[in-house]
Amino acid sequence: MAEDGGYRPNPFAASLRYDTTHTIGIVVPDISFNHYAQIVKRIEAEARKYGYMSIITDTEDSYENELNCIELLTDMHVEGIIICASQDTTDFSHLQRLRQSNIPVVLFDRVADIDISSVMINDVTSACYATNCLIESGARNIAFLGGLNQVKQTADRKHGYLKALREHNIPIRPELVKCHHISFNSGLTDTMELLSLPEPPDAILASHGLLAISALQAITSRGLKIPKEIALIGYLSDWVSEMSHPRISFVKQNLREIGNKAFRLLLDQINGDDSVQHIVVNARLELKDSTKQHKTKQ
Repeated sequence: MAEDGGYRPNPFAASLRYDTTHTIGIVVPDISFNHYAQIVKRIEAEARKYGYMSIITDTEDSYENELNCIELLTDMHVEGIIICASQDTTDFSHLQRLRQSNIPVVLFDRVADIDISSVMINDVTSACYATNCLIESGARNIAFLGGLNQVKQTADRKHGYLKALREHNIPIRPELVKCHHISFNSGLTDTMELLSLPEPPDAILASHGLLAISALQAITSRGLKIPKEIALIGYLSDWVSEMSHPRISFVKQNLREIGNKAFRLLLDQINGDDSVQHIVVNARLELKDSTKQHKTKQ
């Protein structure tokens, strides 16, 4: 008998016969980055409540790797996929094909103007508010560090930055806007170039955690005093801010809510809801040592 030979039925293999693996796929650009790790943690926790297991894949911020991850997950018969697109992704047809094949899919963080459900923060509003804060503290030559312009997240945060400048009738200086591939070295190089300008910035808004940390290192390497000579606000997490010196003022994103909402959207699709929903999660500004004001802004 099978029991005598130590046989144990494989529930995953059995579920494939019915295409109900109770498994979801999660695709992120870099799982080692705390921002993504925290969101994945929340997705997993929420998924477990409903009896789902998660398969996590890392694209290393590469479009080609993203395609491979999607193929791997579909071959494993996951019931749905939650994805943060790579910064190289400009063609989202691979995700649209998933929907056409009735495979639920949800975008988070880096989203796109396509008919796929998504969860993101209020990028335009938060960037506008952060820039306004810098202006109110006296800054007039405010630089923007962003990712590639093709990424909607970068475009929206830059839009918020420019909106704030226009509202205060502050001239827009193109040389203060740096939008390149997100990496520590890119942020370091861009900040060094900004600080070498004949009229350097007196404040920087960094639209990604890596860019904020690299900007901080560049500024301190020049011996500049923060925030007296130059202020800094970044999009990063609490613990990164607390570990930095001085502590960086930051746009606080509700990573728990992003993860929870992303899974709930996916679960709705798994259960037959084919509507497209775009959920915006509010973020807030936490002012620390790198800005001249020291109080929490809502």
